[in-house]
Amino acid sequence: MARYETIVEDGTVYVASDADRLTVGAVEDVLAIVGGPSWTIRYTDEEKTRHPEMDTADEGLTVDVVDMIQAMTHGEQFVTTLAAQPADPPSDDSDTIAPRLGLFAGKLLENLDSGLD
Repeated sequence: MARYETIVEDGTVYVASDADRLTVGAVEDVLAIVGGPSWTIRYTDEEKTRHPEMDTADEGLTVDVVDMIQAMTHGEQFVTTLAAQPADPPSDDSDTIAPRLGLFAGKLLENLDSGLD
């Protein structure tokens, strides 16, 4: 099964695709969405109670978000879905983000929330 890498170059995030590279958006926009350039891994008491088998040894570790972005790989279905999303925000409202950027940032947040493997 093919996996596609994430590329950060000249301040822009790209995802490799069969066609070449798919532009996701500016690194600074991704960092603004996730809350900054670093992320500290935390697990709630509820998560620890519900999943006692979960390895929480990485709790308290602070990771570089750009490093995490560059480590992400994606399946073909995600890349296809990402490519289908508009690359531009839906309006001139400065509080909205492009659907493609939002989908990518959501996956990044999911990865950050789940800790390191």
